[in-house]
Amino acid sequence: MLDDILQDAERRMKKTVEHVRDDFASVRTGRASASLLNRIMVEYYGSPTPLNQIASIAVPEPTLLVVSPYDKSSIEDIEKAIHQSDLGLNPVNDGNVIRLPIPKLTEERRKELTRVVRAKAEDGRVAIRHVRRDAIEELRAFEKDGEITKDDLHRGQEEAQKLTDRFIAETDEMLKVKEKELMEV
Repeated sequence: MLDDILQDAERRMKKTVEHVRDDFASVRTGRASASLLNRIMVEYYGSPTPLNQIASIAVPEPTLLVVSPYDKSSIEDIEKAIHQSDLGLNPVNDGNVIRLPIPKLTEERRKELTRVVRAKAEDGRVAIRHVRRDAIEELRAFEKDGEITKDDLHRGQEEAQKLTDRFIAETDEMLKVKEKELMEV
C-alpha cells in the first residue's frame, strides 16, 4: 500500500517534469526548432487542430522554419494562427509554403523569456509539491484508519520528500540549461 502511493506520486511527478520540459521547448531561443510550433492550434474546417497534424515542419537553416500544409487551402488559416500566437514570428506565405524567419533575440526579449521560463519552472515545482502533499495526506488517512503504522507513515513521508527533492532538482537543472541557452548571443 505504501509502495503504491509512492509509485503513483513518482509517476505524477515525472509527468510534471515532462510537462515543464515541453513548456521549455516551446519557448523560443535564437535557433529554429520545429517544437516552437507544437502549441499552435489552427482553425481547420471549424475545429481547432494542432499545426503539426495539418502540415509538415522543416528546419532547413538554423534561423528558418518552413511549414508545408498538406492541404493548400489551409495556408491562410495556418498563417493567421501563427500571427495570433505569442511567438512574435512573421510568416511569409508564398502560396505553397510558409517561411518563418527566426530573428535574433534582443537583450530585452532574452530577459523577458528568462522570466517566462522561471515562472514555468516555479509552476512545475508547485505542482510537484502538490503531488507530495496529496501522497502524504493519503498516507495519513491510511494511518488514521489503522491500515499502516506510525513508522510506515514516517517512512512514507521521508520517501515522498526524497522524491520531491529529486524532481525539483531535475526541474532546476532544466531551468539552468534553458536560461543559459536563452542568454547565448
